[in-house]
Amino acid sequence: MTDGRNDLEIGYNVPAAIGDRVEDIQTPALIVDLAAFERNVERMRGYVESMNVRLRAHAKTHKSADIARYQMAKGGACGVCCQKVSEAEALVRGGISDVLVSNEVTGPLKIKRLARLAKDARIIVCVDDAANIAALSAAAQDAGSTIEVLVEIDCGARRCGVQPGGPVLGLARVAAAAPNLVFSGLQAYHGTAQHIVDPAERSAEIALAVDMTRDTVQLLKQHGLDCAIVGGAGTGSFDMEGSSGVYNELQCGSYVFMDAHYGRVRGDNGVVGGFEHALFVLTSIMSKTEATRAVCDAGHKAVAVDSGPPVVFGRPGITYLVANDEHGKIDDPGNLLAINDLLWLVPGHCDPTSNLHDWFVGIRNGKVETLWPVTARGKLY
Repeated sequence: MTDGRNDLEIGYNVPAAIGDRVEDIQTPALIVDLAAFERNVERMRGYVESMNVRLRAHAKTHKSADIARYQMAKGGACGVCCQKVSEAEALVRGGISDVLVSNEVTGPLKIKRLARLAKDARIIVCVDDAANIAALSAAAQDAGSTIEVLVEIDCGARRCGVQPGGPVLGLARVAAAAPNLVFSGLQAYHGTAQHIVDPAERSAEIALAVDMTRDTVQLLKQHGLDCAIVGGAGTGSFDMEGSSGVYNELQCGSYVFMDAHYGRVRGDNGVVGGFEHALFVLTSIMSKTEATRAVCDAGHKAVAVDSGPPVVFGRPGITYLVANDEHGKIDDPGNLLAINDLLWLVPGHCDPTSNLHDWFVGIRNGKVETLWPVTARGKLY
């Protein structure tokens, strides 16, 4: 080897070595601007402290045990959320001891694995079905563990969850009576509202969710069921739920990175929360056969486009047009680009982009400072 990398590093598909210059990073690579990332984490910590609520940071954004540990150590997070049992398993193996699977877990094997995992960490899961509650209880009894459950309310996204009020009360009673389960409260997350660009429209939608959640919490209390957790909120609306007096745990995730879509979601004074872009896909120009068109090496397999194409950062007039599997077509009207030039792409959607890569390359002052594996990459079940 002549480039300072050992066989182990090459074998694990590492795009850079600590100490490398940015110019030496193999592309396409997933880059974290560490200074911006740290400011985002500290900014969210300040918000939750000022609102006197807990932060349960959503790890589906990064799927990284290293980042999750940082959020708990430096960012005031009490624990993390994830979406799948295999994600939870990977994070617990990585040292995370407090995990909410903010999703329903069905299927006998998945439930069995979740119950086993609850012997090693605090595990919380969402429910919206009485038969599922019974299955969780049976598995926890078999494993000798205890699982906490949150009854999920459909706050308007029409995805998972039951209607507020009576249907929630019915499930909460079932959960509270089930052996080896603990009824811990409510999951009240309005996912689609996070991405409403206009702050007034977003606020009106969240206000409805807050009202139905408040009424449901009061109904449960009247029947002797207290909610230790009333969780929800995301990067687009955390300030609304956090200041409501109803929610006590926020489940923000994208704030650490801020993708191009969230960059369009407005707050009262600019980008929601004032968070900065900290996640990029570093790509290089691989072909330039026409004056106004270039081709980069980041396509579908390097950057998610479900929320639109990535945005070229810091290069006005240069536009990422369309992705193919291994290529990205770039509009270069000023004929400014040449082969091997680097571009910084802000992904349209950070969560699935993280899942496309093995490593985060953390940079500071133009050099690689750290390498974080994407711990739960591909953990889909």
